[in-house]
Amino acid sequence: MKRILVANRGEIACRIIRAARELDIETIAIYSAADADALHCTMADIAVPVGPAPASQSYLNVGAVLAAGTLHGADGVHPGYGFLSENTAFASAAEARGMVWIGPSVASIENMGDKNRARQIALDCGVPVLPGSIRFSPDDLSRLDDEAQRVGFPLLVKASGGGGGIGMKRVDSPATLRETVTTTQALAAKAFNDPGVYLERYVPRARHIEIQVFGYGDGSAVHLFERECSVQRRFQKIVEESPAPNLPAGVLDRMTQAAVALAEQQRYSGAGTVEFIVDAQTHAFFFLEMNTRIQVEHGVTEAISGWDLVQAQILLASGDLRRIAQDDIRRHGAAIECRVYAENPAKNFMPSPGKLTRYDLPHMLHGLRIDTGLREGDTISPFYDPMIAKLIAFGATRDAARALMSEALAASRIEGIQHNTAFLARLMEHPSFVAGDVDTSFVQREAATLIPKVTVPTSVAVAL
Repeated sequence: MKRILVANRGEIACRIIRAARELDIETIAIYSAADADALHCTMADIAVPVGPAPASQSYLNVGAVLAAGTLHGADGVHPGYGFLSENTAFASAAEARGMVWIGPSVASIENMGDKNRARQIALDCGVPVLPGSIRFSPDDLSRLDDEAQRVGFPLLVKASGGGGGIGMKRVDSPATLRETVTTTQALAAKAFNDPGVYLERYVPRARHIEIQVFGYGDGSAVHLFERECSVQRRFQKIVEESPAPNLPAGVLDRMTQAAVALAEQQRYSGAGTVEFIVDAQTHAFFFLEMNTRIQVEHGVTEAISGWDLVQAQILLASGDLRRIAQDDIRRHGAAIECRVYAENPAKNFMPSPGKLTRYDLPHMLHGLRIDTGLREGDTISPFYDPMIAKLIAFGATRDAARALMSEALAASRIEGIQHNTAFLARLMEHPSFVAGDVDTSFVQREAATLIPKVTVPTSVAVAL
């Protein structure tokens, strides 16, 4: 490939452009009206407008995005994560126009994109799966109560076509079940154009651990170890790390074997992630989903493995990747990633769009990697995800990586918007995190410590 279309924006677009540049491949960036002066546009060889600020009219506009690639002779298309990255119609249309799809096959995306189908495929591969229900569409809830009793409370209502924690609600009793299902179906229809939902058993003390896999497209695949993703807010990750602390080696071995088996069954091509829920008390693990794309947190794996996953994706798609056997893949040291968001932790992590009047991150710290798509003076738009940057700290040990992350957060200077660096700094020093004793409810459970309330002084009446 000589030129690829980067069908995304922000930090992941910048990441893809850097990887392509190192391979002497030209890039075509796309941008909405809100991103006309964005960093990814200035980095690319060519930048093409694709529509107004709302993503539905620009970054999700299949016709406009593909036209940008066709007009400028793109040989391939890299979708990044989010937006059109798991859209089979987009992948098929790109290939029909002669562009190489830098990702897995349409069949793999379809199989893993339908969560119910993915669960069945996992079962067929011998991968443990949590008790779950049939798929419910808005016009047929007749078996809802029976299925809920079979799954058991507490349970989660989950979008069949969803991911990333979007369209997921916890239900503790039958009293709120039907209302939650109805509202989740409406949210799923809006977010994924698919109103289908299903029920799944909820694990109260759960860890979220995922396995990075890489498939060669011929029925063989390897893994690049695990990432611990249990530190979340609103079912969305904010801290990831590798190795996962306090995870028995035998459990990890069985998880990696299950993940590779699933990738091989799919004849998977390129980078993918198999996600598991792990019972924090028993260490029993269960298949959650498979993401058929590069992950936000891929930098953690790159730090401990030495792989450049984005370059590997491009090289595999172009037929130039040198195959690496599982026995030749080694883990080195430890890495922790923190997602820096424009949000207010004290207001349930409400997004805080606005202009970055100061944006000074510690780029010179040894062992620290910073992935961002922003510069000082840029505006964080209300139309897109409010992530500012990813800080990835690498060290010989977990304690060394954590200490470096604490130093980096303390040295970060961001002004003009609310942000979560102080929250992340407290999290890095929390005794439970230091001990590696976290689960998906950690942030909610320790909110009083991690998110101190701001005391507003009361007014004092003064007699005149």
